[in-house]
Amino acid sequence: MTHEKEITEPIDLCRADGRLRPDAVGFSRRPVHRANLRGWGRNKRWEYWGIVTPSHIVGLVASSLDYAGVHSLYVLDRTTRVEIDRGAVVPFARGTAFPPVSGKGEVRAHGGGISIEIDQTAAGTTIRATAEDIEVDLVVPLPAGHESLSVVVPWNTRRFQYTVKDLGRPVRGTLRVGGVPHLVDVADSFAVLDHGRGRWPYSIRWNWAAGCGPGRAVQLGGRWTDGTGSTENGLFLDGRLHKIGDQLRWEYDRADWLRPWRISGERVDVRFHPFHEKVARTNLGVLANETHQCFGHFTGWATADDGARVDLDGLVGWAEEARNRW
Repeated sequence: MTHEKEITEPIDLCRADGRLRPDAVGFSRRPVHRANLRGWGRNKRWEYWGIVTPSHIVGLVASSLDYAGVHSLYVLDRTTRVEIDRGAVVPFARGTAFPPVSGKGEVRAHGGGISIEIDQTAAGTTIRATAEDIEVDLVVPLPAGHESLSVVVPWNTRRFQYTVKDLGRPVRGTLRVGGVPHLVDVADSFAVLDHGRGRWPYSIRWNWAAGCGPGRAVQLGGRWTDGTGSTENGLFLDGRLHKIGDQLRWEYDRADWLRPWRISGERVDVRFHPFHEKVARTNLGVLANETHQCFGHFTGWATADDGARVDLDGLVGWAEEARNRW
């Protein structure tokens, strides 16, 4: 079990020399870190939004790796299982802009046939994105008192990551696929944010799972945080975070990604039942990635701060394994 310090006041992620501030290591229930990254070549900045509706799953990535911008827009039709996956690699991340604080300011990513514009205020977030055959126009309100999970993961003072996982956000708007509009209704849809800022090791592997349903959500991570003293695990009940310090066991079949997964620890024991696998591979020499992201349903339980066992049956979301050289 990890026991991270809770941070409640605004704080810079880095010292003046660009190294990690020791007192910035911990977790928070709302974004309070300012990612004042310095230097060039190892910095990673990204915004990932995953949107789940009864008819579609949408994944949107705007990112800067300093020497490249890697952007994507993905749509899965849940009925037909037809995928549309548009990606772009933009040299030196031209056309990108990322604010230092999650939930504040503008995110911009343009190039390679993809346009992403994200505007963030205290009231919520608007997302507008286009690619061939895909148009996204969404509003993601921020409910009063809603909590997220922000964590600083320190490999050392030169390599570290700040992540914000914000689950179960209401979302409304329109998704157009091939010119056909699909209403995104706040009553039966949700959005998940993965905000990342940091300086990473060159080669890394991670697991991530996120599941949401009415009044409940679960956020689970693994591998990349091992040995750092930090974890990115949490249970959300009616918008309130219950931080989980378990180092989790991830069990799944890399020869058959659609077999059930098991993710377990002292306060978590869930099964993930995939219904679709999304595979993404990039190999540009110095830059390479292989991600298996499965969409599906969760069963099992997690324990709240007061010891109550919370049923997670029926949550919808994803579980993934990613391997990066970047």
